[in-house]
Amino acid sequence: MHIPVLQEEVLEYLNPKPNENFIDCTIGEAGHSLAIIERILPNGLLLGIDWSHELIQKLKIKYQISNIKNNLILVCDNFANLKKIVKKYVFKQVHGILFDLGLSSWHLEESGEGFSFKKDEPLIMSYSPAPELIAKQIVNQWPGKDIERILKEYSEEKFAKRIAEEIVKARRIKPIQSTFQLVEIIKKAVPSWYQHRKIHFATKTFQALRIAVNDELNNIEKALLQALEALKPNGRLVIISFHSLEDRIIKNFFQNQAKNGLLKILTKNPLKPSLQEIKINPRSRSAKLRAAQKV
Repeated sequence: MHIPVLQEEVLEYLNPKPNENFIDCTIGEAGHSLAIIERILPNGLLLGIDWSHELIQKLKIKYQISNIKNNLILVCDNFANLKKIVKKYVFKQVHGILFDLGLSSWHLEESGEGFSFKKDEPLIMSYSPAPELIAKQIVNQWPGKDIERILKEYSEEKFAKRIAEEIVKARRIKPIQSTFQLVEIIKKAVPSWYQHRKIHFATKTFQALRIAVNDELNNIEKALLQALEALKPNGRLVIISFHSLEDRIIKNFFQNQAKNGLLKILTKNPLKPSLQEIKINPRSRSAKLRAAQKV
């Protein structure tokens, strides 16, 4: 079951009120969005964006006959196109924008796209309904040096070189098609102590491939300025990240825009889940929330 991360904190910093308009740039399974919609009724609007066609279709079916159908606009697109989306739907007077950059439970459990190393699935890892790049292409076609680079840059994998070399060696024998194949290759590349840590030894490799496939870091950078532009004065921007590189981009953006007099930072330090929340939802453990207000 999908559990929204830092739900109370999101509502506190977005501070939605009746008849206001909000954008959820990563609506996923709508956990945060439903809580926002409850507070903006009767006439507030929520524009929900997700790159996954399946998730958007699921939400359309689920809410097409509900009492909130007139308050919810659903769009399948990349949030890097936020300005175009806002223009297309003539979505004005935006009081708050939310980004939850975490991978949804649906992608891990149901998508069949190879996001999880616990399931034997094809190596796709793309959010897009029409991907230009998939993980299988990276592991089978990219030079070893480039594979090593993304493992170092996107996940700080300490055995990046060894894993990249093992991938190149394995694909010479036969193409790497599935998640379980890749997990076995990673297992061969890393020492035994690394295989028995709390965090699964394949976690960082899968994370780096997913970030590379979806160009996640560039998309965040593209979207942030567009989000600031879309907000009305005093509108709020709340972002939950799960990765140090994401958090760094957000922190730098907030600080730069604050220096330029365009943003007021509301969270001096990022907010993190309580021990109780982590216990209920272990996937929330690396979440960090930052919030700012448009001046």
